Amino acid sequence: MHYFLDNLPERTQKPREKGFTMVMDKGLSVRQAEDFLSVSADHVDIIKLGWATSYVTAGLEDKLNVFRAAGIPFYFGGTLFEAFAVRNKFDDYRKLLDKFQVPFAEVSDGSLDMDHDKKCEYITELSKQVTVLSEVGSKDEEKIIPPYKWIELMQKELDAGAWKVIGEAREGGNVGLFRSSGEVRSGLVQEILTKIPFEKIIWEAPQKAQQVYFIKLVGANVNLGNISPEELIPLETIRLGLRGDTFSHFLDK
Repeated sequence: MHYFLDNLPERTQKPREKGFTMVMDKGLSVRQAEDFLSVSADHVDIIKLGWATSYVTAGLEDKLNVFRAAGIPFYFGGTLFEAFAVRNKFDDYRKLLDKFQVPFAEVSDGSLDMDHDKKCEYITELSKQVTVLSEVGSKDEEKIIPPYKWIELMQKELDAGAWKVIGEAREGGNVGLFRSSGEVRSGLVQEILTKIPFEKIIWEAPQKAQQVYFIKLVGANVNLGNISPEELIPLETIRLGLRGDTFSHFLDK
């Protein structure tokens, strides 16, 4: 940091198990990726190329090389995994990960109905090849999953080999963990935390109010995901109590 301030929460250091920030790349150009990481690399833990944007992004390999040069791991969104799985091309998906030297994979079932035992089999198989993040929750706002089921699914996926589980919210933050308005389903979140350790969960929280909620609830080192590149530095100031939303939260009273 450029100067000293006391009474700031202690942030974990990379590579970290908690305080993890996943940034969503929805189609950055090579130059945009370079510019973004020139000021933000210290605060990014992993980059997700959202849903199946990797299929249509020009200069993909060049951009992945930018991430590699910065020491930032990356992965392709869970919807791409689902697109291969629904076509019975799981082996082709595994070859794709090898081709692009992707160190992580996301296993999700937010866009299709998948037998959960089958999903856990995918997690177990992929965990032999890469580090697996699994996502729980549906992209269908009409599909409400009760808290006990979230807990059950998360625990089974961790047991199957997932490194962390992701709480679904989409890039807009308006399904799964949140109501269509973006309001947090706080009872759901707090019940999940009674059974699943906070460091094992990445909460998708693209909206500022959602980020503030989780930081106040769990602390500066909560794991957050689906953060847009332009919101990464603002998020770090929220984590440190250097923005009005959390300004007094970490101060000694």
